[in-house]
Amino acid sequence: GSGGQNVNKVETAVRMKHVPTGIAVRCDEERTQGANKTAAVKRLKAKLIIEADAQRAKSFADIKGDVVKAEWGQQIRNYVMHPYRLLKDV
Repeated sequence: GSGGQNVNKVETAVRMKHVPTGIAVRCDEERTQGANKTAAVKRLKAKLIIEADAQRAKSFADIKGDVVKAEWGQQIRNYVMHPYRLLKDV
């Protein structure tokens, strides 16, 4: 068969876990353990960047609050009547 007796002899898979966030990555696509390690580090960095962006977007959303679209009928209209009386149409 293909590969002979050396098939499945060497395990080169790498698992990495970022302890503070608990994000884990596994890589077993390359032939050497060093190459798998560099690929796993790249994947872990990418996942951490995605997680940081999500946290940043969430904090911005918390600060910004609800967004009201500036469409017709959504604005608060102010009217000044004759004896200088202010009316608000909410």
